[in-house]
Amino acid sequence: MKTVSQAPIEQVPEILPRPQVSSRPGSAYDLLVVGAGPTGMACAIEAQKAGFNVVIVDKGCLVNSIYHYPNSMVFFTTPELLEIGDIPFTTASPKPNRLEALEYYRRVAERYELQVRQYEWVKTITGKDGDFRVTTTDRHSAIHDYQARKIVLATGYYDLANRLEIPGEDSEKVFHYYRDPHPYYDADVLVIGGKNSAAEAALDLWRHGARVTIVHRGEKMHNNVKYWVRPDIDNRIKAGEIAAYFSSTVREINNDCVVLRTPVGPVRIKTDFVFALTGYHPDYDFLRSTGIELSNEQLRPVCDPETLESNVPGIYVAGVIVAGSRTSEIFIENGRFHGKLIANHLREKMGGGNQNLPLDAT
Repeated sequence: MKTVSQAPIEQVPEILPRPQVSSRPGSAYDLLVVGAGPTGMACAIEAQKAGFNVVIVDKGCLVNSIYHYPNSMVFFTTPELLEIGDIPFTTASPKPNRLEALEYYRRVAERYELQVRQYEWVKTITGKDGDFRVTTTDRHSAIHDYQARKIVLATGYYDLANRLEIPGEDSEKVFHYYRDPHPYYDADVLVIGGKNSAAEAALDLWRHGARVTIVHRGEKMHNNVKYWVRPDIDNRIKAGEIAAYFSSTVREINNDCVVLRTPVGPVRIKTDFVFALTGYHPDYDFLRSTGIELSNEQLRPVCDPETLESNVPGIYVAGVIVAGSRTSEIFIENGRFHGKLIANHLREKMGGGNQNLPLDAT
């Protein structure tokens, strides 16, 4: 029998995971934007137009919030109101959907050659106006350090859900985000909430074979539900195709059921899954960690409404976080203009871009 000789297998040294400090060149910038959503992108674009060197850092992907919208989501607004950087947003229908928006913002990022550091979580912002130091960590626990003359915080609010603070909320059957109906076919699903997210999720689930119940603390679905969605959800409830408990709240979530507090007393209903779609809020702790003061009632960052510079010199706020807890006041449609206000103030403060800031790779 013929034998085949084998070469000895080379020993591969074990690679031990350990945090590493970034040595990427060019880690000093005129402006560092925290948040790669439409508003953060708009801020970066306007600052670049003014001649400044800009980097965007985001703990998720480009327009991370839009990526996590339901797969079938359709925007309330028309495409031209979502445009940034003077790049036209063309769609096949009067109102753009999630996939069209994702494609559009990728195209904008490419057109302006935006420097976006995806999947880096900002941990600390220290220093002072003109010399801020920002430390981030990536998915591999590597540490990255940046130097920036100015900071823009455009972190949005979609990452932090409003919790119910009830027993069972942390169960594996409870979700605060809705993406796709398929896993819930032929299942009993409870949707908590009465606004757009809850209405659209309930309809999508029902159309794909789930048995759906809505519970909402209001007397009816919220008045701000999209005009083309409102009659649909109302008719499904009226026909008994989607069960609904209004003026009601969830008292506790158990493995096989949910206990409701209703006007007629406690009600126990069978549930396999629960979607708590009760809204979201900005990361107030992160804002406070930078030294930004928040108003007592609405938790609005203290800032100059004309420039959006906060009480911390050199740190600006942009997008929905400007409204604090009143997250329904600012959308992409009006938040996208914050970039121009900030860029104008940067010109006044720094006299135009390209100020020969020394690059620091520490």
